[in-house]
This record gives sequence, structure tokens and C-alpha cells, in this order.
Amino acid sequence: MIELKNVQKVYKTGDETVTALKNINLTIQDGEFIAIVGPSGSGKSTLLHLIGGLDKISDGEILVDGKNLQKLKDKELSHYRNKEIGFVFQDFHLQSHLTLLENVEIPLMFATGKKRKEATMQKKAKELLTLVDVGDRMNHRPAEISGGQKQRTAIARAIINKPHILLADEPTGNLDSQTGKSIIDLLKKLHKKENMTLIVVTHDREIANEAERIVEIKDGKLIESKRSEKFTR
Repeated sequence: MIELKNVQKVYKTGDETVTALKNINLTIQDGEFIAIVGPSGSGKSTLLHLIGGLDKISDGEILVDGKNLQKLKDKELSHYRNKEIGFVFQDFHLQSHLTLLENVEIPLMFATGKKRKEATMQKKAKELLTLVDVGDRMNHRPAEISGGQKQRTAIARAIINKPHILLADEPTGNLDSQTGKSIIDLLKKLHKKENMTLIVVTHDREIANEAERIVEIKDGKLIESKRSEKFTR
């Protein structure tokens, strides 16, 4: 379970102070699929980055399965990001000089614990690339495939360490509507198959309506959290 208690995030640029998030209180159950919506600059991505341990809060608490993220040491936080969280970004963030297979293997290389054999890593990466329907492109580089195939590869990379939580920041933002729908269908399929908590930041009404719950943020404040029926704003 993810619990946010009076979470605030303040950025300072020179003499200017910007409050990105204001007193956010939110509970996300294990295995839930939620969409975070709101206008550009509302704090959606900031909230996602805080949950994922990519940034630190200014005040309040974020508890994940009872662990307070702000009290984790650097090594513990790195383990949390690598093993418990999977990230999917709008811009894919694939390494252009590596093949798709090598890109998907990266999180395994950084995983803590016993060393993994190259053959074992390759086998697992191949299985996931096949699962997300780009198995026939595994030896290609990112420049040689479509945007949808890049995002499928990024999803395979995000789940290779079997994370409990999958965070997707505008995962269809650089895709056409049909390809975007196929990516959301894939995320929903993996959410059910792996029983992961899925949190998607989006401005797309159709994508938001696919979630089990919609959390709306405006000007850094949580203004509504409701079961998904029809998101019309």
C-alpha cells in the first residue's frame, strides 16, 4: 500500500519559491490501477517522481508498504527504485547505441544480490520482449523501430525485475491514438497478469477512463479522487 500524508514539494530557483504540491493526502491500495490527471504544470509528474523515489518531498510522509521513503539510506533507496518500482516515460529513455535486448537487460545488471549470468539475463529479456510483441526486433536499435515498439521495449525493461509498482508518465504522449490505445491495453494486461500497482499520469480522457480510479490534481492540490466512470474535464 502507498500512503501519502500531507505531502508538499517546494522548489527554489534563486529568490523565487514554487510550491509544486500542497498537502497531498492519498492512499493507493496494492494492485490498484489509478490515473493521475490535471492540466500541464499541475504537479502530476512531480507526484509520480516522489512516489518513485526520483525526488524527495519537502514536507510530509510517503509510506510504501510501511517504509518511509524519506528515512531510507541511499543504498536502500537505490534498491527500492531498481527492484520495487518500474518506470515508463513519455520519451522512452532507451539507450540509442544498444539493441532492444541490451536495453531491457540494463535493470538486471544493476540489480543487487547474486550476480546473474549473461545467458540468464538474455533469456529473461527475450521472454519479455516476446511478451510485449517486439521479440522479432530484439537485435534492432531504437532508431530502427517505431514509437510504439520503443514504448513496448521500455515497458519490458520496466518490468524485468518484477516490480510491485509500475509508474507510467504520459506513456502515450508521443504516440498516435491507435498505438497509444495498444500501449494502454498492454499495461492493463500486465497489471492483471503480474498483480502490480499501476499508476499512470495522463491528460488523455480515454486513457484516464481505463483506470479503476481517477485522481485529479490542480495547482498542486488534490481536488478529487473518484472511481472511474467518465472523466469529462
